[in-house]
Amino acid sequence: MVSLKRIHHVAYRCNDAKETALFYKKMLGMDLTVSISESHVPSTGEPDPYMHIFLDAGQGNVLAFFELTGQKPMGRDENTPTWVQHIALEVGSLDELEKAKKHLEDNGLDVLGITNHGVFKSLYFFDPNGHRIELAANTGTDEQMKKLKDIAWDMLDEWAETKQPPKHTNWLHDEEFLDKGLK
Repeated sequence: MVSLKRIHHVAYRCNDAKETALFYKKMLGMDLTVSISESHVPSTGEPDPYMHIFLDAGQGNVLAFFELTGQKPMGRDENTPTWVQHIALEVGSLDELEKAKKHLEDNGLDVLGITNHGVFKSLYFFDPNGHRIELAANTGTDEQMKKLKDIAWDMLDEWAETKQPPKHTNWLHDEEFLDKGLK
């Protein structure tokens, strides 16, 4: 059995490493912590010049990007909707989420939301590389999160068999649930 400590980093491609680092610093306060550049890929030995940057996402979490100069221009998986692939970052409260929305909009970004997901609220925007970014603030109680964990495998098993959305979590969007101050 593997004993994981945390995610070391998650890496994405970017068009321009410096523009990306400046964007994440200005919009989200993420500091550039490491820059690594090589002319060959260490794991394969392939000649492929790159700049690899690492940004501090808080509490030991790292978001990294590669700028590649020897590859075709960056694209995206055209068979996957833009809302599916995203980078979700947590903020500490609903107040911080609202302040982040104002900050992003004041800096010219189009922001979608704040969207209520039942046990968290979030907003969405795109970085200069076309990556969808989500900022999320948790609103669920310990009891609600336990309930979700307790039914996770049942839901997955039902989905695997039917490929239809199970109804186990309909309470997340039930008006009575939302009216209890979690809107």
